[in-house]
Amino acid sequence: MTGQRSTRASGYRERNSTADRALDILLLFDDSRLVLSGQEVADQLGVSRSTGYRYLQSLVNSGFIEEQRPAGYRLGPRVFELARLARKGVGLSEVARPVMRELVEQVGEAALLTRRTGATVVCLEREETDHPVRLSYERGHVLPINAGAAALVLLAWASDKEITEVIEQSGLPRFTGATVTDADVLRERLAEIKASGVAVTRGELDADVLGVAAPIRDENGDVVAAVSIAALSHRVPEERVPEVASAVEAAAAAITARLTVVAS
Repeated sequence: MTGQRSTRASGYRERNSTADRALDILLLFDDSRLVLSGQEVADQLGVSRSTGYRYLQSLVNSGFIEEQRPAGYRLGPRVFELARLARKGVGLSEVARPVMRELVEQVGEAALLTRRTGATVVCLEREETDHPVRLSYERGHVLPINAGAAALVLLAWASDKEITEVIEQSGLPRFTGATVTDADVLRERLAEIKASGVAVTRGELDADVLGVAAPIRDENGDVVAAVSIAALSHRVPEERVPEVASAVEAAAAAITARLTVVAS
């Protein structure tokens, strides 16, 4: 435990700006740590208690956290307001979820809504099926750009310059034996996906998972997100893939149409 804390503290000391420290503190909160004490914050940042308190007070003054006596500090109203604005700015979830629920009912597998953020993919929404075995993809999960149907769809419609930058930034890590880690092979794969309009992957991110994804477009025709089905491979045999792919493409078209109406 001591070695882990020392390593973490030395990592924090490489980032000295007040903004960096403020972000570090906000990122300490999670489902298991809804309230933090001043001492916990100081320990995690590897600074003195007085220094940690100074950072905390800066966040309190700006409304990002608030003091909860005597326990410590919790997230403040400014964070919730930013979350509301971010969700409102996307506007995508409210439009997509009814279509995703219909897709789940049609194919009997979980549906995901994702978007690209730089060299990663973020899961925005998930509509679940009633299968007893759940896949691990959840809202807010950050996924790699080179593995999985949704990720490849989101990258396929990027410009050549963006694709090059993403490849250089991500490093194309390997997750299974089927993961695409060669830049040239990835580019060929992306061209095929763009030509067909749908991505189908088996075992590229998780060994036993099949993914089928299609692009969602905004009113300008730009790809802004992807809707996908994620299922254990044995539940979707090869002969059923065209049926699932057609359903996913239809869902993507329906979400696109609704986005266009909302924007008009």
